[in-house]
Amino acid sequence: MRGTIFAVLACLTGLALGPSQALARDSYPDHPVTIVVPFAAGGSADVYARILAQELGKATGQSFIVEDKPGAGAVIGTQYAAKAAPDGYTLLVISNTQTVNESLLKRRPYKLMRDFAPIAPINEAPLVLAVRSTLPAHSLADLIRQAKAEPGKLNYASSGTGTPYNMAGELFKHMAGVNIVHIPYKGSNEARTDLLSGQVDMMFDAVSTMAPLVAGGRVRALGVTGKTRSAVLPDVPTMAEAGLPGYTATLWLGLLAPKGTPKSVVDMLNREIGKIAQREDIRAAWAKSGVTPMHMSPGEFTQFLRQDIVKWHEIVDAAHISVN
Repeated sequence: MRGTIFAVLACLTGLALGPSQALARDSYPDHPVTIVVPFAAGGSADVYARILAQELGKATGQSFIVEDKPGAGAVIGTQYAAKAAPDGYTLLVISNTQTVNESLLKRRPYKLMRDFAPIAPINEAPLVLAVRSTLPAHSLADLIRQAKAEPGKLNYASSGTGTPYNMAGELFKHMAGVNIVHIPYKGSNEARTDLLSGQVDMMFDAVSTMAPLVAGGRVRALGVTGKTRSAVLPDVPTMAEAGLPGYTATLWLGLLAPKGTPKSVVDMLNREIGKIAQREDIRAAWAKSGVTPMHMSPGEFTQFLRQDIVKWHEIVDAAHISVN
């Protein structure tokens, strides 16, 4: 019977499994796995969680079901997952929203590094610093000079206080040593509309969203926030290249499990996600939206999360950011 199960699983995955791998597959998963997304349906976290769920389902022969639990700045879904049984059948999608929340939300009912076991990152995407077309600044150096010459006169829009777009702006202000006023909106669409009409001076936004507006001359791109240039905007320098060495502020996604989840389960999921991230078809498809697959071991991802929490804690403190 055990040999039959091994053979079936090998057929389902299309892989030749070794004895140790086969044993892990035999015990997990043996019923559907829920991936909790603490963000709204249709957003990037939801979209990539569904892609990941589909691919993990193909690899294991078991269903991975995405369940959206948005609300309270990702707190509702994150708390739900924190309280789930640590058996590998409830997983959580994480982004830099939650690492920022570690400093921003003092009364959250969980702590990431206490209540979760990091599994693996999924992918990341840079933002782009776009300014209104009528702004005199044609480079990041121009913008910094103008901001220093006129402290408090320039402003930037974001989709809300504490969002990755807001934090990218505050990191820029901190590293450049400039005073630029933050104008929070209820969403990126409203902020973008006011940028296009010239009501605000600049904003950090998704590369894939801004690329057509840059190409049409409706906004000017001064820098992308990743470590390398974006294939979507290849002529736009990174913020580091443009004059702020060490600046990075990407949108990234990853996967966690409740603390106490067996190491064998965490390791198996990490291996499968790594295989997905390295596939050429996945990399090519995601590149069209400016998204790059990531892969780290569980230990490396744990260190990545700790560093991200510290990084944004410093910016939250420096900018005196608070939410009600």
